[in-house]
Amino acid sequence: MEVLVIGAGLAGVTSAWYLAQAGCKVTVVDRQPGPGLETSFANGGQISVSHPEPWANPSAPATVLRWLGRKDAPLLFRFRADAAQWRWAAAFLRECLPGRAARNTAAIANLASYSRRELQALRTSTGIEYEAGEGGILHLFEDPREFAHVPGKLKVLEDFGIRGRILDPDQTIALEPALTSLRPRLAGALHGMDDETGNAHLFCKALTEKAREAGVRFVFDSAVQAFDMVRGRITGVRVLDSAYRAGVLQADTFVVAAGSYSPQLVQPLGEKLPIYPVKGYSITVPILDLARAPRLSLTDEARRVVCSRLGDRLRVAGTAELNGYDLSPNPARSAAVVAWLEDHLPGVADVARAEHWCGLRPATPSNVPLIGHTRIDNLFLNTGHGTLGWTLACGSGRAIADIMTGQTPEPAFPFRSLK
Repeated sequence: MEVLVIGAGLAGVTSAWYLAQAGCKVTVVDRQPGPGLETSFANGGQISVSHPEPWANPSAPATVLRWLGRKDAPLLFRFRADAAQWRWAAAFLRECLPGRAARNTAAIANLASYSRRELQALRTSTGIEYEAGEGGILHLFEDPREFAHVPGKLKVLEDFGIRGRILDPDQTIALEPALTSLRPRLAGALHGMDDETGNAHLFCKALTEKAREAGVRFVFDSAVQAFDMVRGRITGVRVLDSAYRAGVLQADTFVVAAGSYSPQLVQPLGEKLPIYPVKGYSITVPILDLARAPRLSLTDEARRVVCSRLGDRLRVAGTAELNGYDLSPNPARSAAVVAWLEDHLPGVADVARAEHWCGLRPATPSNVPLIGHTRIDNLFLNTGHGTLGWTLACGSGRAIADIMTGQTPEPAFPFRSLK
């Protein structure tokens, strides 16, 4: 079977890898000059199995209301004359209902645990390196009222077989001495022990090279313009390269793994995907003092900021901005990330040399990605991973390869069936 994968980010490259391992002849096309150069380029670096709870949960509406009007709010909703944005927001509120949130949490937890196992197996079999760390994630709580809910969160994780432990402030600092200056205001932490970290962009590049060795063809600098259809089936995609030369890439089956741009690609085919772009920000900062830098990845639960150590640099990421496909940076949002770093890890990194980045996360209202069939029998989806693209990458790639080759994916997850 010949397969064309659209998109060379985490979802696309892992899809291509597992399809090739299943015996398929695979081509990957991407408009960028290399792999992992959009949403996967500078994310927070976390493989956060211990955070399966979606943004859409029963407490979310009240929390979002408190944030309205704050330029540095973790979630910034920029109201636009955009019907898709309003439909997405209405669907988001519906997914906040307790029953829906519980169902979505279960789906994410199952896929996340499976994905981590697949990542570990892939790392062992290929030997790829991507600044990986396996110390887990410390979820930090400064508000005692929020920390009081941690035992309930841990119980949910344990019900899904995800390991964690609750730490008081002294135990937290003993595990991560870099947080010593935070001691006076720290209520405690939840240590996600099954979590990992890593440089997603390096992973994409390394796996691309392994996939090439396995026979996968990569076509970069080529934007998909349209699908060719014959009797209700796709026969090829029309592409335009950076020199404005047109061409057609043909295959038997097709996978859309184009992140936030997936809805635009498939809409002409009659597919309406509940995906909306949520802009996130990050900084990558050289470490000044390696001895004082955190060894573990950190998550500030209240501010929705994460910090991961990637070699001799720190990656600090956070905030979410609903503003359509606008990729222009918002200085106030980047400043909030810088301020968090200076406040929580003072003097550890050289903020004057920070590399600033923003990208669009492909979010569904439920935070559950779209993996599986479409109404067209030779078109498949692996998209909509939101903030969990790195966490769910390998599991999603393996699952879509299983579905396309007639196998039953392992995790309990609402994979899309043929309509």
